[in-house]
Amino acid sequence: MDDRLNDAGDASLAEETYRFLLADILSARLAGGSVVQQRRLATKHAVSRSPMRHALGRLEGEGLLVRNDKGVLCVRVITLKDYLDSLAMRLLLEPSAAALAAPHMAEDELMSLSATLDAIEAEPDPDPELVWQFDDALHTLIAAASGNSFMAATIGEMRRYTTIFERQMAVVRAKPGVAEHRAILVALSAHESDAARQAMARHLEAVRQGVLTNY
Repeated sequence: MDDRLNDAGDASLAEETYRFLLADILSARLAGGSVVQQRRLATKHAVSRSPMRHALGRLEGEGLLVRNDKGVLCVRVITLKDYLDSLAMRLLLEPSAAALAAPHMAEDELMSLSATLDAIEAEPDPDPELVWQFDDALHTLIAAASGNSFMAATIGEMRRYTTIFERQMAVVRAKPGVAEHRAILVALSAHESDAARQAMARHLEAVRQGVLTNY
């Protein structure tokens, strides 16, 4: 059977399948070390062989799926060293990204993020998915607003590894980094580059210390 994508519809379905699988990996629904069963996943997501094969090949190319000693495709296990190395890269890049982004942040986007953070802070036991969505939205927006596509791409890649590791930890704070995120938003709203740089650095260092304490 020819596994090439034959038309735009197939390509769109492959992209959709890739996003579903990526979300499963990032959320730890597909945990590190899990064997990838192509047929079962195709049935779960109601897609045929070709889009699933292309989605899996893309994730393997991105390093999120790997082959074990027997050549079986598995979800990559993110080790503590992987996590710390990825976070070290984020500490190098994201404070600079925040400083570059600060003069260009749109007020409506910051107000929307601030409202979400208010809701998280007000809720005694917020929905973890909302917390993660907020975190992803804030950091992705800052990376994009830096104006440096290479920096944004690297931050995005490193955040995948740190997100996977953090979501698989047994001990996770219900409302991680509310004060730190608030400080970042305040600095961005004031368009203060130095303050944004410092707030981001403090946030990432607090994340690192929190993981090391709970690991």
